[in-house]
Amino acid sequence: MTTPDLSNEKARASAWFRALRDQICTAFEGLEDAQDQGPFANLPAGRFEVKPTTRESGGGGEMAVMRQGRVFEKVGVNISTVFGTLGEAAQRSMMARPGLAGLADDPRFWAAGISLVAHMRSPKTPAVHMNTRMFWTPHGWWFGGGSDLNPMVEVPEDTAFFHDQQKQACDAHDPEYYPRFKKWADEYFMIKHWNEPRGVGGIFYDDLNTGDWQADFAFTQDVGRAFLKAFVPLTEKHMFEPWTDQDREVQLIKRGRYAEFNLVYDRGTMFGLQTGHNPEAVLMSLPPECKWP
Repeated sequence: MTTPDLSNEKARASAWFRALRDQICTAFEGLEDAQDQGPFANLPAGRFEVKPTTRESGGGGEMAVMRQGRVFEKVGVNISTVFGTLGEAAQRSMMARPGLAGLADDPRFWAAGISLVAHMRSPKTPAVHMNTRMFWTPHGWWFGGGSDLNPMVEVPEDTAFFHDQQKQACDAHDPEYYPRFKKWADEYFMIKHWNEPRGVGGIFYDDLNTGDWQADFAFTQDVGRAFLKAFVPLTEKHMFEPWTDQDREVQLIKRGRYAEFNLVYDRGTMFGLQTGHNPEAVLMSLPPECKWP
């Protein structure tokens, strides 16, 4: 069965990801302005540098990256809307998904989304990842995404607060979502070769198609909103705390683990490279500095 083109729905999704990017960048620049009495107050408040990205086979997006700020050592918030035909490697990786066995006969696709990774200046302030996306082919459409927290040293009340924000967003749509998507995140964000989690989890979902596009889109919007409600207060809570050289050492080693996960296991990284998207944008998630023990 052929899926409708969903032109209006695609446009709405693409516009939402851009609007969310703008909200996040404004909030993060506000955190930079607020760090006017801390250890890096002598630095200029960080600002996002926005530049376009292109994909030769169709579409592109924008990278918004802040480097060497007072609060954020490196944070990227990318948006993209890409389309074309899936290459053989991408077809093989996706054909096991529900309803996509026909990709070999008609490999057209369209995808839009937002992807964020923040590596923080202070080891006391947790790093974070968030992404949401919509994917369409003639054989099906779906949403995916989530967010997860990556502290250098876990603070139990922070973990509980972050998860509570995700749970509230999920429960507003389906009480089964949070336990299901939390479990998925716990399994997905496991660094298998070290048998250790990347952080303290969050939620992760993919292939979400309940048959009600409006409902699935509304949920995906709420996941993005919940991210801001969860992460900004945690950053405000910790960004003035003092830290030591040993704290920094722990942070750099944790970042090494983060880089390993993104290069070995992350679906978004693999999809971006397989479909020919700008590699600078795809690899934006990598930390500016890291170590291996």
